[in-house]
Amino acid sequence: MKPALGAATIAAATMLSFAPVHAQDYPTHEIRLVCGFVAGSGADVIHRYFAEKLRVLAGKPVIVENKPGVSGNLAHSYVAKAKPDGYTVYPVGVTALAASVHLYTTPPVDPLKDFDPLTALLKQPWVLVVDAKSPFKTLPELTAFLKEKKSKASYSTATTTGIIVGELYKTIAGLETVQVNYKTIGDSLNDLRSGTIDFAMADAAFTLGQMKQGTVRALATSSGVRMKSMADIPTMIEGGVPGIDVTVWWAVELPAGTPKPIADKLNGWFTEILQMPETEKFLTNIGTDVFMTTPAQTRALIEQEIRKWGEYVRVAKIDPT
Repeated sequence: MKPALGAATIAAATMLSFAPVHAQDYPTHEIRLVCGFVAGSGADVIHRYFAEKLRVLAGKPVIVENKPGVSGNLAHSYVAKAKPDGYTVYPVGVTALAASVHLYTTPPVDPLKDFDPLTALLKQPWVLVVDAKSPFKTLPELTAFLKEKKSKASYSTATTTGIIVGELYKTIAGLETVQVNYKTIGDSLNDLRSGTIDFAMADAAFTLGQMKQGTVRALATSSGVRMKSMADIPTMIEGGVPGIDVTVWWAVELPAGTPKPIADKLNGWFTEILQMPETEKFLTNIGTDVFMTTPAQTRALIEQEIRKWGEYVRVAKIDPT
């Protein structure tokens, strides 16, 4: 008579026998793409594009779940705590994740421990914009005005990247401009147009959308060299502010512990989407470039980004809150 199997042995055998089946059957229901910003924002536009492409490949509904607030940190925490089953997927600006490590005394998440990275998605600059009716046509003109206005000048931002670029601009150019935070950059548009706010640090998708509507004028990008998708907009370096080279890049993140077969399937789908000609066209139209990496490369870049943003925060003289 064979000895009875222990409970632990039976449980382990059961898990091993069912895990591959679950991964093979994935997905069995809708997938959620979490967005840290409101519907209609630049980030939301990007999420909805990838959601539709992913829906076709996965064969299941893909819903964009907006979780705006606290410069994206609400969404960071939400995803970090989500069940690691492949049904919560997070296309996110890695720069925001890296910056949060240095901007808060108690960071909301640990980018290296709380998430499993897949591929990178895109690269984009942040853009310094003024009202379309503003008399300023160049960054040097705006800088001269801000120096005269001193602490009575102000600018709007809604993201950690916008905060950093704005503070680097102030530090390097010797400005006293006051930072005003909004829930979304769109919320500051009325104040920008009325002259209450002198300029805004906005994402590329928002900027191009508003430029097409004739509401804002872009004076400079935060990238070290001109973007292919925004070749007619000079960099802040060209505008007389040396040392600014901040390019935002996005990656697909999953809650830590997501089974590898599921993560691999998702990574394959996103890689396929990034290789589509229409994806390059879509991203170019909103001021971004395709950026594709392996999961290992993505993790290495995140580690590098965390180090870089520590230096940005130091140069900008920002005290963690």
